[in-house]
Amino acid sequence: MIVQARRHAGSCFFLMLILTPVALQAQDAEGCKDSPLISRMPGSTIGNCEHQDFNQATMPAGKPGDPTDKTVEGDYQHWSYTTRENTTQIQVFRNMENALKQAGFQIDYENTPEQLTAHKGNAWYTLENKGDYYDQIIVMVKEMKQEVEANAAGLGDQINKSGHVAIYGIHFDTAKSTILPDSESILGEIVKLMQQDADLKLRVEGHTDSKGVPSANQALSEKRAQAVVAWLTAHGVDAARLSAKGFGQDKPVADNSTEDGRAKNRRVELAKM
Repeated sequence: MIVQARRHAGSCFFLMLILTPVALQAQDAEGCKDSPLISRMPGSTIGNCEHQDFNQATMPAGKPGDPTDKTVEGDYQHWSYTTRENTTQIQVFRNMENALKQAGFQIDYENTPEQLTAHKGNAWYTLENKGDYYDQIIVMVKEMKQEVEANAAGLGDQINKSGHVAIYGIHFDTAKSTILPDSESILGEIVKLMQQDADLKLRVEGHTDSKGVPSANQALSEKRAQAVVAWLTAHGVDAARLSAKGFGQDKPVADNSTEDGRAKNRRVELAKM
């Protein structure tokens, strides 16, 4: 009996030695898997990942040593990897660089061995690399599905959902705060929104593109926000329920290097107070 007990105990100890390395092996975060566009460094594990149907990312792009930010919008995915022991920073960088080139990607920017940006068609890739861990973001550029209607109900739904909404139907004279007549339709919907929700208080925010002098853009955005508040109060909205603030060019939502991007950045937003 004693001999059998010792044999049994020895077997358990031996089994523990076998199982322990397996139990300690790092596992990917739940629900995370590699992108089909590029594999991971062998032995790496995914610490966390994120997937959003539509978001934007700003990536360094341009000549080495002189990056130009490239803002892209679309299907957004982000991964954080921890590499295996003794993996060097340059090892990660060269592996990713070569894999992208072999897959037909164009290298747009590289700051060896820390940063890398590349694209192929509508796929944009960026690497932030520290060697013992690295992050990668892939954006598949696409148009956003429009979900907000420019009426009181649509504006109210978006404000209740996210606390703010961008308005692109309010137009001004170039470099001025004079509201153009074609803006009255959407402004009237804001009045309806305020009438339908007597408790709603809004901050009207002005935004510009990056053309011109930043201080002048700041002043212009402030005046435009104030002009919208003045229009709304002149059409029956209590001034105590409104405030105005200009942000100038400090909060872009798109790439200022393109006309389409600048048009998106020239906007009025309503934020719930």
